[in-house]
Amino acid sequence: MNLEADGLRKRYGDVQALDGFDLAVAPGVIHGLLGPNGAGKTTAVKALATLIDVDEGVARVAGYDVRTQAAQVRRRIGLIGQNAAVDEILGGRQNLVMFGRLYGLSKVDARARADRLLDMFGLVDAAERAVSTYSGGMRRRLDIAAGFILTPAVLFLDEPTTGLDPRARNEVWAAVREVAAAGTTVLLTTQYLDEADQLAARISVMNHGRVVADDTPGVLKRQIGGDRVTVTIPAGAPLETVTQQLAAAVGIPAVPDDEARSLTFEVGSGVTALAAIVRALDDSGITPEDLVLRRPTLDEVFLTLTSQEAIR
Repeated sequence: MNLEADGLRKRYGDVQALDGFDLAVAPGVIHGLLGPNGAGKTTAVKALATLIDVDEGVARVAGYDVRTQAAQVRRRIGLIGQNAAVDEILGGRQNLVMFGRLYGLSKVDARARADRLLDMFGLVDAAERAVSTYSGGMRRRLDIAAGFILTPAVLFLDEPTTGLDPRARNEVWAAVREVAAAGTTVLLTTQYLDEADQLAARISVMNHGRVVADDTPGVLKRQIGGDRVTVTIPAGAPLETVTQQLAAAVGIPAVPDDEARSLTFEVGSGVTALAAIVRALDDSGITPEDLVLRRPTLDEVFLTLTSQEAIR
C-alpha cells in the first residue's frame, strides 16, 4: 500500500478529532475521503502529510513512517489545499519555475519541469499570462501542477473544486485523472459527492473521527438497497389489472401510487426488471407515460452512513 493508517487518534481538548482512523490506499489509485463537517477529514490529511502529530496510531506514506520519518515523507508528497498557492502576479511558467527552484531544482531542470507540466495540464497557451487572468479551472490546474513538481508518490487534494463552475470542475477532474494515470496515489477530500463518484475508485466515509465504510462506490450504493423501476400507467388502462400483470412479470409486488398512477418495483437488478416490464406492457398493448430506472446515489449512501442511527 502507498498510504496506510492504523488506529490514528488525535484529541484537541474535549474534541476527539480522530478516533481510531484506519486507511489503506494502493499506488496509482484515486481514493475519496468523505464525511460531514467535523468528521475529521482535514485532521486525517494533516496527520498523513506530517503537518500535525497524532496521539496514537501508526501511519506510513510511500513506505515511510509519518512520525519517525517525516522528512522522507515530505519529499514524496504533494498537498493541494482549498486555497490556491500560486502567485497571481506571475505567469504560469514563472510560477512553476519558482516552485521548482524552491524544491531545489536547478534553473535548467526547473524550466524543463515547468514546460512538461504546462503541457501535461493543458496550460501551454496561457504560460506567459498573469495568473490573475486565468479562469477558475485554469488556476486550479496550475495549483495542482505546482504540487506535482517532484512527481509525488502521494498527492493530497483537499476539496479541489470548491467554488468552481461545472466547466472548471471538469477541467480539474481531467487533471486529477492525469495525475493518477502517471502512477501517483491521490487522496481526495470533497463535499461534492458526484465528484467522488466520478473520480474515486474507492471511497472511505468518515464520521466522528473514524471510518464507518470503505469500498467501491458501486458496492457502497448496493449496500443501502437495490435499483428502483417506476412505471407510470396511462389514463384509461386498467390500473389494477396492469399492476397484477407487471408484478407477475417482475416476480415481486409493486409499491403503488394511485394518485400518480405509478408502480415502483424495488429490485436487485434494475435492467432485468426493466426488460420484464417492457415485455409485459408490450404484450398488453400498453404504452407507459413514463418508465424510469433509478439506482441508489452516493448522496443516499452518505446520508445513511453518517446518520446518528447508522453509527450507534
